[in-house]
Amino acid sequence: MKRLLILCFLVFCSWANAFAQSNDLLLARQYNTNGEYQKALEIYQKLYKQDNDAYFSGYINTLLALKRFDDAESATKKMMRKYPTAIEYTIQLGTIYTQKKTPEKANALYDDLIKNLPADQGKITILASQFYQGANANYAIKTFLQGRKLLNIDDAFAYELITLYRFKKDKQALTEEYLNILPKNPLMVNQAQNALVTLFEGPADYDMLRVALLKRIQKDPQQVVFVNMLTWQFLQQKDFDQALNQALALSRRTINDGSDIYELCSTLVYNEAYDTAIRGYEYLISKGKEQPFYVTAKIELINTKNLKVTAGKYVASDLIELEKNYIDLLAEFGQNTSTAFAMQRLANLQVFKLHKLNEAQKVLEDAIKLPQIRPALLAACKLDLGDIYLLNGQPWEATLLYSQVEKEAPNTPVGQDAKFKNAKFAYYTGDFNWAKGQLDVLKASTSQLIANDALNLSLLIADNLAIDSAGTALKMYARADLQVFAQQQNKAIQILDSINIKYPDNQLSDDISMAKARIAIQQKSYTDAVTYLKKIVTEHPAELWADDAIFMLGDIYENQLNDKEQAKTLYQKIITDYAGSLYINDARKRFRILRGDTAS
Repeated sequence: MKRLLILCFLVFCSWANAFAQSNDLLLARQYNTNGEYQKALEIYQKLYKQDNDAYFSGYINTLLALKRFDDAESATKKMMRKYPTAIEYTIQLGTIYTQKKTPEKANALYDDLIKNLPADQGKITILASQFYQGANANYAIKTFLQGRKLLNIDDAFAYELITLYRFKKDKQALTEEYLNILPKNPLMVNQAQNALVTLFEGPADYDMLRVALLKRIQKDPQQVVFVNMLTWQFLQQKDFDQALNQALALSRRTINDGSDIYELCSTLVYNEAYDTAIRGYEYLISKGKEQPFYVTAKIELINTKNLKVTAGKYVASDLIELEKNYIDLLAEFGQNTSTAFAMQRLANLQVFKLHKLNEAQKVLEDAIKLPQIRPALLAACKLDLGDIYLLNGQPWEATLLYSQVEKEAPNTPVGQDAKFKNAKFAYYTGDFNWAKGQLDVLKASTSQLIANDALNLSLLIADNLAIDSAGTALKMYARADLQVFAQQQNKAIQILDSINIKYPDNQLSDDISMAKARIAIQQKSYTDAVTYLKKIVTEHPAELWADDAIFMLGDIYENQLNDKEQAKTLYQKIITDYAGSLYINDARKRFRILRGDTAS
């Protein structure tokens, strides 16, 4: 019984002592956190005397905070004598020397550790980790590089070195390390590209990568991963022609299915490098019909040419060539559900660019008769055919098709689009009251674009009928508006110029300026467009088209005239003066980008 009591007493004393130490440790840490280092030291000194090993780190760090370097050095050397093989104490002594402003002593210790490294992967990793934990990334790198030599493995510790180089933002070393390991680890290409694009800051960095890649390719021209990286580098530099040239050269040297070229062409199209993408698709087609990407490349070639036309980056001969491409495609594959999309695009090209109304009408009349055509595409073809009927002097056939689509797809975006087209049909033909009734319903459309267009047209009608209930000047303006829609710019200008002559007291000044601005943009006459838009802003700042004009001006200055400061000023004007504008969100986003904000 007596022995049991003694044992219990000893256990209790041990527990009480441990509890006291735990409380003291928490208090010391709190003092350090508060910057009361002397109070913390008094506690750590007591704890350190009780257990050197357990409290060494806290004791030394507190001494260093108080700049008591000699005491810290003495305590560390004592632990080094006690544990001569424990490298952490040597590294701690180096840290003390560094803080004591004697880095040469620290480096001598560190160099000695690295010099005496064994060819043991585990021990190399431990030493590098000790350096890293001591916030000494440079010596962690030196350790891994020395370990690579000792092990005689060129890519040893590659992942660890990549992490350290990224931490140090050492662009050149990171580049070389990735290029060392990519041949054996080609699946790491995406990781390498993401890491480099995050770290690189401008053309000089990509030039450095290009030089490094060219050196590697000269040594090993068969290494595909380097050519792919070089292609990627050219893409980052927006040198699209060189990117495709590299990919084509690789494709010609190797036997492949062309998937790399096809994917690259998609990237080129996304970047609006249409001519370069066209060259890539033509290469895939030239490989022959038996190749897997022949059909898709042929379709995408035409799609890309269509995008080029839509973006206004074409010359007249491009239109004729594109029309021929569509016709050849339909001749080769026939008119069916798979080629209905081509029929629709051919018709749009013929209507709005080549002004071949009859040919376009025939194409779409055939398209809507195709069995099993997708409902969405069928609706789109019907609406386009309705537009052609309207432009071709068959207004009742046009409204019949619009009404069909509206009835077949009520309360859907395509149905609302059909309803809007019917309202515009009434507007074009002078039935303003019926048009306004339809437009007032559409002002609540789920499509913001349709809702805004409906609101603008409704206000246009209301403002002009309030002055002239017969809408005589407005009827003339509507005819001009129809010619703008048909991209018959010269006819539209003639009508617009006649309005002020025939009806000098009309209320359409800002509307005429906006119509002329849109025509000028269609014709790429951006300086003329700026003149018309500025007239709206200056003379009609509170009228219907004011915010549209300001946003359009901003877009022209930003993307066509390369005057970013002027664009930024205009976007800011939308934000400050037109808070209810449809363009407020786009204006805010563009303003922030031009201002250089990094956050979205």
